[in-house]
Amino acid sequence: MSELAAVLTRLSAVIEARKGADAATSYTARLLAEPERAAKKLGEEAVETVIAAVQGDADALAAESADLLYHWLVVLAGAGVSLDAVAERLAAREGVSGLDEKAARQT
Repeated sequence: MSELAAVLTRLSAVIEARKGADAATSYTARLLAEPERAAKKLGEEAVETVIAAVQGDADALAAESADLLYHWLVVLAGAGVSLDAVAERLAAREGVSGLDEKAARQT
């Protein structure tokens, strides 16, 4: 397992443990209690990640990517979507041209 996969697995477990926690003392619990806020934060972090990439700032790109992945995990947890469900979708696309896969979704 890659280091990223291991960290995402641990972080996902921490996020799950924050469900129902006191939103006054846990940022994660606050986001889980407010799905719209969590989704908005995910979008903001995505934009910041894009900006870092366009600017060619590797350190900022790594930092913003970490923020993006954290907020993505929170949104998934809030929606009840597991990492395994995402992995299944990715696995189903393996060996399929990205252009062909995208065209199939548009029909």
